[in-house]
Amino acid sequence: MPLLVVLGLGAAACGNGDGEATEIDRATPTTAPADTTTTTEDGGDEAVAPEEEGSVHPTEAPERPGSAADAARRIEEAERIVRDPGTAELPLARAAQALQVAYRAVADNPDWDVEVRAALPGDLHRSLERNVHASRELHQLVRPREELPAWRIVEPDPADELLDHYRAAEAEFGVGWEFLAAIHLVETRMGRIRGTSIAGAQGPMQFLPSTWEAYGEGDINDTGDAIRAAARYLRANGAPADMDNALYRYNPTERYVNAVHAYAAEMRDEPRTFRGYYHWQVYYTTVHGTTLLPVGYAADQTRPVTPDDVPVARA
Repeated sequence: MPLLVVLGLGAAACGNGDGEATEIDRATPTTAPADTTTTTEDGGDEAVAPEEEGSVHPTEAPERPGSAADAARRIEEAERIVRDPGTAELPLARAAQALQVAYRAVADNPDWDVEVRAALPGDLHRSLERNVHASRELHQLVRPREELPAWRIVEPDPADELLDHYRAAEAEFGVGWEFLAAIHLVETRMGRIRGTSIAGAQGPMQFLPSTWEAYGEGDINDTGDAIRAAARYLRANGAPADMDNALYRYNPTERYVNAVHAYAAEMRDEPRTFRGYYHWQVYYTTVHGTTLLPVGYAADQTRPVTPDDVPVARA
């Protein structure tokens, strides 16, 4: 599948132990959903409305941790907020976005690993390992770009609606809902990225038209139809018994398989983390650094990236 990956600080995630959305460099896939370059609508300039009070959609990235101790503190604080069923939507979104950036900071600084782990309580060690591992795996697939993408970044469908789609597809095809959510996170940050990839992949689960013809029903750009087609495709390639093969056929690189497994395992063991991954934003890796593409970004053609497009000290 051609991949329009959103490496989450994440993914995801597009969660997701990482935090960027950018096209992944990889071998030509034998199937369909995953590689990406999106279309949008405004001559390449960002069209971003001012962030409203109470908005869950940031126009700037959260502050990035400056040390291992700072990262550990932010991760513990944010994980507790995300996992608390009583957390309201706005603080949940803010915590999830901070967590995305904090995990990415750790992924970018391997020399922090021992100190961060030691500073976190034991019940968060597995989450740290999974998110950082996923981020590092996906980042290895990314080549920094010299241009900002021709994408449109939109508000995703409501989280409850997405869960309904994942669970309906699981019931029909036997593919765990958490794998469908993890793929959705990595591919398009749960539907935030709109456009057609360089390889021609389309829709929220990134299908090539030829693969869609074989496995899809309905509209390639419809969230429910795309999730159902992804489940059908995975089932045809060995899921749920052989998820490694199914995921590899979706995107033929072991790093992708490892990242999806890591995010899916988090959501399986701690379902509340899905709510956190749902709020992960789209970050884009450029030759000048990583920049947030907020909801409202719209460009119908690429344009050269400049240092001004990449704020200092951001994710």
